Amino acid sequence: MMYLGIDIGKNNHEAGIITEGGKKVGKSLRFSNDREGFTALLNFIGRSVPAGDDLSIGMEATGHYWIPLYSFLHEKGFKVHVINPIQSDSLRNFHIRQAKTDSIDCFLIAETLRFGNFTETQLADEDIMSLQKLARFRESLKDRCGDCKRQVIAVLDQVFPEYDTLFTDMFGESSKAFLKSCGTPEQTLEVDVKSLAALLSKASRGRHGTEKAGEIKDLAANSVGVTLCANTFAFQIRLLIEQIEFTEKQIEKIDKLLARLLKKLNSVIMTIPGVGPVTGAIILGEIKDINRFDNPKKLVAFAGIDPTVRQSGNYSGTNNRLSKRGSPYLRRAIWMSAVVAARFDPVFKAFYEKKRSEGKAYGTAIGAVARKLIYTIFAILKENKPYEVRLNPPG
Repeated sequence: MMYLGIDIGKNNHEAGIITEGGKKVGKSLRFSNDREGFTALLNFIGRSVPAGDDLSIGMEATGHYWIPLYSFLHEKGFKVHVINPIQSDSLRNFHIRQAKTDSIDCFLIAETLRFGNFTETQLADEDIMSLQKLARFRESLKDRCGDCKRQVIAVLDQVFPEYDTLFTDMFGESSKAFLKSCGTPEQTLEVDVKSLAALLSKASRGRHGTEKAGEIKDLAANSVGVTLCANTFAFQIRLLIEQIEFTEKQIEKIDKLLARLLKKLNSVIMTIPGVGPVTGAIILGEIKDINRFDNPKKLVAFAGIDPTVRQSGNYSGTNNRLSKRGSPYLRRAIWMSAVVAARFDPVFKAFYEKKRSEGKAYGTAIGAVARKLIYTIFAILKENKPYEVRLNPPG
């Protein structure tokens, strides 16, 4: 058996081979992260590993840079181990000089393989990986949309500070249609009531009309907003609203694709209280394989919903906060699902109300619901059986 360790970089990787006895086979190879470099690696393996000898390949899960090389080697029929970087870091600590170079690191990774005491990064199948990538991209678009909305609010606070009293949802269809056409009080006063009413009626499907148009014009006439650079502010608002609408349409497309992928997987995740298509996709994509977790406590820790413990000497903190380690995407999805479950599912609602009756704050009670929800998710996915409401469990 021979061992090939690969130190992963953004533009270049470094590969080194050792024998079963731990002896280096020649010098390491530095190769580029492209087809030419990958071909050079194959030639390096061919020159260094005698025909008929087994070869074990290992690389660290460094960011996302390892994925193309892993895919290439996997397609070529090699068995590749993706190592948790913590494992190889521990081996580096044994070296007195603790030098950090790519050529040294690739041999250390090979040594980690040789010792065999390492944990692998679990790789999901293609459908699960698609869920994760799409769901994470969706979250980035949601954040981008939120940034645009905050910018709109910041501008309106200057030019039309009274505006937030006009609509229950500042970014609903009626409000967005108005802001694209009349972003400032000055522009609003230039439009007659009839035209404004027609704009609002079309956007709201008849819910708003002449009365709302008159209300807006009255508020605009008495606004204390700044009048300097009014056209610039209006232009900025219009572009921001257009960006929000464009991003929201992209999110809708992603939601449809996520729903199709979930249907294809035929997962029981959607039967769990508070879990919808989007949160279900995030949860499955982040967990990947539930068998990675021996018990629900590890899943709680992976989501970062386990409490931190503050202790010093004889002092032990009583208001411990969430650790917020692990996957932020999973944590957000679990939290959102817990909020819904606490309102609409009888079991989780009763549990939430019990916590509140004990004097727990809202966030603390929802945190308890979130942890209970993770235990439920763990059991449902392990057994692969739909969730059932059990108001009076046996025992």
